[in-house]
Amino acid sequence: MLVKRVGPGNTLKGRKVAIIAANEFEDIELLYPFIRLSEEGAEVAIVPIMRGSHPRPVAQGKPVTGRYGTPIPFGFFREGERYVIMKLDEINPREFDALIIPGGFSPDRLRLIPEVLKLVKEFYEKGKLIAAICHGPQVLISAGIVKDKRMTSYAAVKDDLINAGAIYIDEPAVKDGNMITARVPDDLPEFCKLIIDSLSS
Repeated sequence: MLVKRVGPGNTLKGRKVAIIAANEFEDIELLYPFIRLSEEGAEVAIVPIMRGSHPRPVAQGKPVTGRYGTPIPFGFFREGERYVIMKLDEINPREFDALIIPGGFSPDRLRLIPEVLKLVKEFYEKGKLIAAICHGPQVLISAGIVKDKRMTSYAAVKDDLINAGAIYIDEPAVKDGNMITARVPDDLPEFCKLIIDSLSS
C-alpha cells in the first residue's frame, strides 16, 4: 500500500497513480485529479521534479511549487495518508496503473529530461494509462508517442501536436487508446471522468 487512508469511494481501490510535476505546474491541474482519484480510492504518488524557474525567491530546500504557490509536499494534506512523495527513479510502470501530467510551465521543463521521456514511453508501451492536460501533451510529443493519435490540449500547443502527427480534436477531453488529453482547467471534470472510467473498467 502506498497510503494509509483513501477517500469515501472504492471505484479505484487498488489502483496506483503517479502524478509528475516540475516547478510552476498549474496548481489546480494537479490538485483536482489528486483529490478526485483519491476520493475514489486510488493510491496516489506525487513525483516533484526540481526543475524550472520561480517568480518567487529560491532558497536551499525550497519545495517544488505551482504557479500559484502550491508546494509539494502539500501543506494541507498529510503525506502518507492520501498521497506519498516518490522520486522519479522509484516509479516503476509495472507497479502503476496511470501517469498524469498537469500543465502550466512544468511540461516545458519535463520534456527536456531524458529520464522523464523514457518513463512516459514505458508507460505507453506497457499499455498503462497516460493522461495529460493543458500544456501536458508537450511531454508526450517529446516522448514520440502522439503520431496518428486523437488528442487535444491548450490552444497554444495545437500546432505542436499537429506538426508531430497527432489528430487535433477541439473537445474538453479526448481518449485514444491508453492516452487521455484535455484542454484547460475548465475541462478537469471531463478529464477526471475519463481517467476514472478508464481505470475502473
